[in-house]
Parts: sequence; structure tokens; C-alpha cells
Amino acid sequence: MMHKKFVKTPPMGWNSWDCFGAGVSEEQLRANADYMAEYLKAYGWQYVVCDIQWYEPKAKANDYFSFTPLNMDEYGRLMPAENRFPSAKEGNGFKPIADYCHSLGLKFGIHIMRGIPRQAVHADLPIKNSKFTARQVAHHFSVCSWNTDMYGMYNCEGAQDYYNSIIELYASWGVDFIKCDDICVTEFRKWDSPYSADYEIEMIRKAIDNCGRDIVLSLSPGPAEIEQAEHLAKNANMWRLTGDFWDQWDKLYAMFDRCYLWQNWVKEGNYPDCDMLPLGRLSKNGTCHGPQNRMTQFTKAEQITMMSLWGIFRSPLMMGGNMPENDEWTLSLLTNEEYMKMHTTSFGAHQHSRNEKNGKGSIIWISNGKHCKYAALFNTKDIEQTIKLDLTEILMPGEKYSFYDIWSKENLGEFKNSFKAVIPAHGAGLYKITK
Repeated sequence: MMHKKFVKTPPMGWNSWDCFGAGVSEEQLRANADYMAEYLKAYGWQYVVCDIQWYEPKAKANDYFSFTPLNMDEYGRLMPAENRFPSAKEGNGFKPIADYCHSLGLKFGIHIMRGIPRQAVHADLPIKNSKFTARQVAHHFSVCSWNTDMYGMYNCEGAQDYYNSIIELYASWGVDFIKCDDICVTEFRKWDSPYSADYEIEMIRKAIDNCGRDIVLSLSPGPAEIEQAEHLAKNANMWRLTGDFWDQWDKLYAMFDRCYLWQNWVKEGNYPDCDMLPLGRLSKNGTCHGPQNRMTQFTKAEQITMMSLWGIFRSPLMMGGNMPENDEWTLSLLTNEEYMKMHTTSFGAHQHSRNEKNGKGSIIWISNGKHCKYAALFNTKDIEQTIKLDLTEILMPGEKYSFYDIWSKENLGEFKNSFKAVIPAHGAGLYKITK
């Protein structure tokens, strides 16, 4: 499959939602692109992704305004709000911003909602290169409860025509990444048939395959159903394992179950997605799961846990904070060379053991690298503890192995048969093991 061939490693980038919500501007996109190019590109970070409501002139914070006017063209295709994205004037769309990202050696992405705009349906606009109109393809009961912008579409020829038309437009802008929402789990059938938009996923896949441009397809929200793993892998590059992930321990702890469930589906071109990294400066435009304009609520130990789990599992990495405001600590998490090597080249990651009582204890993950192994030791207790790794279960008994601490960047020496580490509360240790 072509969509697997060009995505050799898990996508890495920045998404605007965690810091700017629905109200991100062109100036903010460009500032984060500049930062990525200067500080992160050398470590594999590529994608600058503009999240939801870029077509809404009045959008701000994390709120959605029901039935608010949207900016679109004569074919019902959403266009960037020019008051927020000045370079989009005269029909330019996102091409100037995409071109700018490309000039920096980066890639550009956008968020879309499943379906066709209500505005286009109510006006019964024509669909480009189609004999059908918007009203003829719209499924009027297929509506997202938390966002009123769109109707879902019927499984019909005209719906495919509409998806062809928007993907053609995005390709002409130079879009490299599409995050499609209300599709991995459809809100209007959430309780009885959450994967009811499988045919719309297939339509988007077909449109991308025929547009002449390599575009990563990411599906949201989660939690994705493991029963749909084969269909997801056939049609998408990324799919969300959770609802919106934020900087709270209970949400982080829940990801151990999700990663365990999906550990056998991480393959070249297919990367189950643990969601964005709520690191650094968050919620600049509003309050979302914490105070407005805050640094992450995760402790440093919890940040290490999140990065270690996302990394060894090989989830896509999408930085959520406003990167120009990164402190040295946050930057260090994003520029660790040995970590990035593990994330891009390791394979066969799996949960090795889980020893807990009432959600408190230890979890160990193991993965393979070239001539090495990686081990992640997680402390899910509220207090510091020593965690032991039995090396005879993963390596040759009686042999000595060298341990390198990826986060402290220290050689810890040689160990035979067992390894112990003191791990802080809610923290993790991440190690490269060589002979």
C-alpha cells in the first residue's frame, strides 16, 4: 500500500490544539514553524499541523460556536478565515503557509471534520466535478454533538466526489498531513455503532491515493476499537487510542492499557496514536483540563513516563505546547538523540511484565534495536520504589550487559542476570542494553 511506503517512521511534529485551541493564527503557526526548524528539525521533527476551526472567522479558545458562519468557496469547500490567516486572501488558501514550512525543510498539516459543511448543504451548493449537490449527499442525522459544522455523508458516488474535491484542493495547497476528526469514533453513533463511518474513511483514503501527493492520514478521536484494527491499518497511517489526552496522571496511567492492547499493530506505515504531548506552555487561549496559560501540570517524573511510553511504543510524537516558550527542560526532552534513535528504529515493543495492586506497582516494556535492546521501567506508585528487571528473561543468563541511561545520558556499567533502578513516583527509567 502506497500510504505505508512513504511513512517509514512515526510522524513527529507540532499540533496547535493544546496551546491555541480553535483560535490559532497564521502568526502563531509561523512562529512554531520557525522554532521547529531552528531547534528540532535536526532530530526528526517535521510536521506543523493547524488544528480545528481554521475556517471559522470568530473562533477562539477551546469553545465551539454552534451554527456560526464558516468561510468556504462556491463548491462548499472550507477555506481559511482570512482575518486569522491573512496570506489566504484571494483564494490562496493555506498554500503560502505550506510553502513557508516547505522552505524551512518542514511539512504542513491541517485538521478536518468528517463530512460536508451544513452551510453548503443548506445552500445546496454544487460539488466540483460532480453531477450531485451538497444536499443530495448529506446524511442529516449524522451530526457530531460537540461540533455543528458538518453533516456526515451517505455512502454514495456524490460523497466520493466531495472528498475528491477537498483532497484535490489540499494537495494543491501543499498539505502533507490530514487529521480527520469525528471518524475514528463517530459521535452520533457512539453508543451503538462507533465505527459507523468506515466507508467515509475509505473514501478519504481513495481520494488521497488519487491526488498525486503523499499525505499522512490521521484519524480521531479515540478510543479506537481493536476489532477494527485491520480496517484502520488498511486505510490510515495513524489512529487515536484515546479521547483528548491532557496533563493529568489518570489520563497518562490509562495509556498503559491502551498501548498494551495495540502493541501488535505498530508497523511501518501504521502507528497507533497516543495523542499529543501536553508539554511546555499550554492553554494560552482558554482553560482546558487546567488553568489558562500554564506550564504542563505533569511533574518532571510524569513527563519522563509519558515520553518513555510514547517512545518505546513508537507512537507518533506531536508536541502540544507553544514551542517558542519552551524552557530548557522541555527542549531537552525533544532533542535526546538516543531516544529519537529508539523511537525511529526499534521494533517489537511489548509489555514484558505488570506487577500492580489496585493500580499501584511497576510496569516494564521491552523492545529491540539493532544490536541492542531497550527497557522502560515504570513506577505507577505514588512513592519512590526500586524496580528489578530479570535479565535472564530477555537475554542470555550469566552474560554481562552494559546499561546506558537514555534520559541522564550516563553509562551505568555492566550487569549480569538482573538490573535494579530506583524510580521516582509516577516516573520511569529508559535504558539501552548492549553486549
